[in-house]
Amino acid sequence: MKSSPIFLFAFALAFQATAVAKPLNVLFIFADDHAYQAISAYGSNRNKTPNIDRLAEEGMIFHRAFVTNSICAPSRAVILTGKHSHLNGQLTNGMRFDGGQQTFPKLLQKSGYQTAMIGKWHLKSDPTGFDFWQVLQGQGPYYNPPMNTPDGVKRITGYTTDIITDITLDWLEKGRDKDKPFFIMSQHKAPHRNWQPGPKHLNKYDGIDLPEPETLRDDYNNRLSPAANQTMTITSHLSSNDLKLRAPGNLTPEQKAKWNAAYDPKNKAFEEAKLEGDELLKWKYQRYVKDYLRCIDSVDENIGRLLDYLDKSGLAENTIVIYSSDQGWYLGEHGWYDKRWMYEESFRTPLLARWPGVIEPGSENHDLVQNLDYAETFLDLCGVKRPKDMQGESIVPLLKGKKPKDWRESLYYHYYEFPGAHSVRRHYGVRTETHKLIHFYNLDGWELYDLEKDPNELNSVYGKPEYAALTKELKEELARLRKLYQVPEDTRPVSRQKKTKKNQKKK
Repeated sequence: MKSSPIFLFAFALAFQATAVAKPLNVLFIFADDHAYQAISAYGSNRNKTPNIDRLAEEGMIFHRAFVTNSICAPSRAVILTGKHSHLNGQLTNGMRFDGGQQTFPKLLQKSGYQTAMIGKWHLKSDPTGFDFWQVLQGQGPYYNPPMNTPDGVKRITGYTTDIITDITLDWLEKGRDKDKPFFIMSQHKAPHRNWQPGPKHLNKYDGIDLPEPETLRDDYNNRLSPAANQTMTITSHLSSNDLKLRAPGNLTPEQKAKWNAAYDPKNKAFEEAKLEGDELLKWKYQRYVKDYLRCIDSVDENIGRLLDYLDKSGLAENTIVIYSSDQGWYLGEHGWYDKRWMYEESFRTPLLARWPGVIEPGSENHDLVQNLDYAETFLDLCGVKRPKDMQGESIVPLLKGKKPKDWRESLYYHYYEFPGAHSVRRHYGVRTETHKLIHFYNLDGWELYDLEKDPNELNSVYGKPEYAALTKELKEELARLRKLYQVPEDTRPVSRQKKTKKNQKKK
């Protein structure tokens, strides 16, 4: 008996509904210290990132994505828990993450998702909530990394960025249960200090001068003293390891031969002592930024490998790919490398997402989002109810092009690690779309920036009469956020764990 057209149409609709209801897979790719200004989709004038750009072209790029605490371990803890540092217990890098607490991977596991964590973990305790994990020891080296696994340490020869992608691809192809949806975190150590490029990119950018940021020679006037009294300047605080005046000690003979060919110790560029003043600054800047970007090139190349696999395997159409970093980074802005500050370059982080059939290709978002939102977003994408004690908001509506009417108009930031590496004073603050108020609370000093008139944040306008009403409004908003997020007073002493300048330079 022939089926009627009406029956066939109804069957097609039912099949389509079943296909739409299929659980979504999530691939979260995460880099360490990736400056948004080192991504061509964000307008970089120094490098090209064609594979990260694919995510912008085929999905959405966020122009106002920020972090809650611009330092590695605390940022990762915020993402796992959906809670600010003071609630998840990870105020600084030196603390040990409490893996027994609620995290989004555990909630995904309970809902039937397979979860995997590969690459940089940096939280001292072993990963929890993952069906599969293979992670670097601490920061991890750029070459030949020993990897911690549930079965002990596994030693692998090669370039770490490539290795992390190899393990990710192997799990996607062979390690997972293909009848279950997956959530995988593929997390690179690059481009974290001390920026050791992979063999393929050792000579890239040779023979050219990369553009300098306009604030490279910042004199720190018109701000409080913390900006001037830090230990993270390109001029004075990059080490011989940073500048590649000696080869890493863990290379194989073959790797060392390639390294020495690229960084010839007999080359006149190593005669640093003959350079002085601004010429020395220029040389150090080029030396530093080129190696940083060479590490980015490897990350971008490996993102391309993952995207190509999703396309070839047929997973792309039902997998959302999200790329971000644990914070931003200074590529010479204000004369600095490193992060930590609430100033824009380290406070802001890249965030891009591709979701075929849902995100309109080429979309741009300018709403205020934060890494505090990632856990809630991941749960929402996977159809899992968000716990009430999480503090962020799902950005899924934004991904769909629908901004909620009650979306936030301000962000809260809090940095705790002082005394510590680079001597950045503790501070917290509030940012709106147009202004930023920062409180260096151990000094009881304030800075206020008009981001429309002064996007480089060179001149604090705190205390100026014309900003009095706005200052009062922002202080009230800051107090509201601290109450909303249940932020206690930080009563830890500032005099303990003092480090000498010599020890700080080793960090």
